[in-house]
Amino acid sequence: MPVYKDPKRGTWFCKFYYRNWQGVNKQKMKKGFKTQKEAKAYERDFINTAHASCDMSFANLVTLYKDDCKNRLKPTTFENKSYIIDLKLLPFFKDMPINTISPATVRKWQNELISSENNYSPTYLKSIHNQLSAIFNFAKKYYNLSDNPAAICGSIGKKNADTMQFWTTNEFNAFIEAVEDKPLSKVIFELLFWTGIRSGELLALTLNDFNFKDELLSINKNYARLGTEDLILDPKTPKSKRVITLPAFVCDSVKNYASKLYAYNNNERLFQVTKHYLQHEMKRGCKKSNVKKIRIHDLRHSHASLLIELGFSPILIAERLGHEKVETTLQTYSHLYPNKHGEVANKLQQLNDNLRIKNNDEIILVSF
Repeated sequence: MPVYKDPKRGTWFCKFYYRNWQGVNKQKMKKGFKTQKEAKAYERDFINTAHASCDMSFANLVTLYKDDCKNRLKPTTFENKSYIIDLKLLPFFKDMPINTISPATVRKWQNELISSENNYSPTYLKSIHNQLSAIFNFAKKYYNLSDNPAAICGSIGKKNADTMQFWTTNEFNAFIEAVEDKPLSKVIFELLFWTGIRSGELLALTLNDFNFKDELLSINKNYARLGTEDLILDPKTPKSKRVITLPAFVCDSVKNYASKLYAYNNNERLFQVTKHYLQHEMKRGCKKSNVKKIRIHDLRHSHASLLIELGFSPILIAERLGHEKVETTLQTYSHLYPNKHGEVANKLQQLNDNLRIKNNDEIILVSF
């Protein structure tokens, strides 16, 4: 391998020819290595990557994977993916050639995560493992990796949390009284609780999204903040684009808030704050009201649980929440539906009793 010493700088560099995956000959030069060994390792990894070889290191595979994902994902999704990869995967697998990573290797990594002092939640463990498996699937599909060791090893964690936090209407009313000193907070949390929309959907709303005459709200975009930049993105999924009905009192609350805005353009974001503001106000309101603290997203669960308690069907709830499939609704909230089984039996019994009474009345009438 042609590596050279730079006498002026005292560092090493490599300069070599390689054939890329399209069969084109190219030249590559890289300077600034502290040792000859580092320069040779760089050349070897670069050539393996260029050839799409399974001898490439996991770090080089990640580079290819990120390049592929960057133009296909929303900026916030890509940022979250990169965070998991950089902090949870690369420290362990970085220098390993991908064709040497076995299920046993993955198992050892899993055990380190499970026993970590950070005490990761089961759902987070599941997300981390899924990301590793996605990278190996990428290598299988495009770089001829024979097997996915993460899939063979099996997953860790759980898709859904064992318990789901949500507020009852009494808890919400106590909370809203604690934050109503700030009109912005009051209207924001009322919308989140009484509509079940996502926080990103709420923060993207403009006044033009409200049809106060018909008491409707159009959800058609999503807000995110990346660094110091505010982004207005497409909704999470196609089904997230939806029109939902609003209670009259929520319409009145929004109209009252908007009427007091100074120099507001109806195309601008109605609530020009970030999710950090929501979290701060959630913490403040819970402390002031002594209501148990839940996540902002749990207000969405609170709305769903309220609809279930009121007897609405999973299909209607799925449409209102913008779930892609009704199965998502059932899987997420299935633990709330057993409470309805007793009601089903009682209503069937009541129906049967009513029919028997009706039949007996008819018999009595005939006998007269």
